[in-house]
Amino acid sequence: MKIVVQRVQQASVTVDNDPVGVIGHGLLLLVCFEMDDDEACISKAVDKIIKLRIFDDESGKMNLNIEQVKGEILSVSQFTLSWDGSGGHRPSFERSMIPQEARLKYALFNRDLRAHGAVVKEGTFGAFMKVQLVNDGPVTFLLEF
Repeated sequence: MKIVVQRVQQASVTVDNDPVGVIGHGLLLLVCFEMDDDEACISKAVDKIIKLRIFDDESGKMNLNIEQVKGEILSVSQFTLSWDGSGGHRPSFERSMIPQEARLKYALFNRDLRAHGAVVKEGTFGAFMKVQLVNDGPVTFLLEF
């Protein structure tokens, strides 16, 4: 499982020019499930994201988590993160989880984030989406589980 975490001032995702998810201050998550990812992997990822202290405190130090800043999460599925770039110049997505299974894992992931009290908006799984964001910092992390 790979997740790109971006601290944002705002973010949105649209499908066919219709907004399907819009947030203010918080986190944009680009979420990729790979073949061997299981529920334990999802639990670790959710715990890490909820506790991740990447928001500034009053001293300007990254010391606060999403709950402490009352931020929102925009979760977007992104299978292209599984690519293997070690070979030629055309991406290979052989490590990606099959779409039917990834759709279930993505729903579970978002449900678990909400169960921890997070406000979560979502993209549309499997759709061609346009994502807009104002990266705050910029602050971006790649998490792998």
